[in-house]
Amino acid sequence: MNNFFKNTISSLALVAMSAGTVSAQCTNDVWNKVMSNGKIVIGVKADYKPWGFRDDSGNLVGMEIDMAMDVAAKMGVEAELVPVQSSNRMQFLEQGKIDMMIATMSDRADRRKIVGIPGPNYYTSGTNIMAPKALGFTSWEDLRGKKVCGKQGAFYNQITEERYGVEIMAFTGNAEAKQALRDRKCVAWVYDDSSIGSDLSSGNWDEFEMPLASEDDNPWGLGVPLAEASCVFGNFMSGMQYNWHREGSLIALEEKWGIKPTAFLQMQNERNSDWIE
Repeated sequence: MNNFFKNTISSLALVAMSAGTVSAQCTNDVWNKVMSNGKIVIGVKADYKPWGFRDDSGNLVGMEIDMAMDVAAKMGVEAELVPVQSSNRMQFLEQGKIDMMIATMSDRADRRKIVGIPGPNYYTSGTNIMAPKALGFTSWEDLRGKKVCGKQGAFYNQITEERYGVEIMAFTGNAEAKQALRDRKCVAWVYDDSSIGSDLSSGNWDEFEMPLASEDDNPWGLGVPLAEASCVFGNFMSGMQYNWHREGSLIALEEKWGIKPTAFLQMQNERNSDWIE
C-alpha cells in the first residue's frame, strides 16, 4: 500500500474518531425529552410589556410570547409557558424547570458559561431617554448642559455625562428617578431602551416619548441548556433566529406590538435576505 492510501485511510480514521467524540458529547437529552413528550416548556417574561405580559384575561402575550409559540409550532409540539424573572431565568434552565427561555436576556460572556446562547442574536437594546413630548428633543446634543435623571450605578450615566456634557442626577431606584422626571427635576431619564419602551407601552406615560436613536447596543440571546448549545437544540434555535431575520418576522412583530423599530433588526434582515430575491 503506497503512502497516499495510507495517509488517506489515516485521515478518514481521524475524522471518524472525531465524529464519534462529538456524537458522544451530544446526548441531546432535553431535545429528545421534548420530542418524546410532545411538549416544550419555555420561560418567558410576564411583567415586561410589550415583550411578555398578561392581558386583561390573564393570558401571556407579547412579542417574545409569539416567538415562543412559533418555536413550538416549528418543532410540532405543544408549548407550556412559564413566567420567569431576570433573577431566576438562568437558574430555572439549569435546574430543568424549563427547557429553554426567550426572556429579554442580554448576551454576555459570563452568562454563556451558565446557559447556551446560540446565535445569531435575535434582538438588542441600548441606551436612550424618556422625556416629555413637549420638549421636542431630536438629538442627544439637545441634552447638553441639562439635568438628566439616572439610576445609581448604571453604566449609562458616565457615558452620557462624558459624551454629551449633561448633569446626571442619580437616584437609588428607577421609581425615584422616574418620579423626579414627572416632577420636572430633570429634562429626561436615561436608561435601557427596552425598559423605557415597556413603560411607554403601559399607558401611564402618555405625555412622554423615547425620541432619540438608541446608542451602545447590547444584543439579546435566548437560552437553551448549556450541554446542548452545540447540539441539535442549539443548532435548531440558531436556524429559528436566522429565519426570523431572513423573513423579517421580528420586524413584523415589532410593528404588531407597537415597539419602536430598531436599526438592528433592519440590518439583520438586509444581511440575511435571499440575494436572488
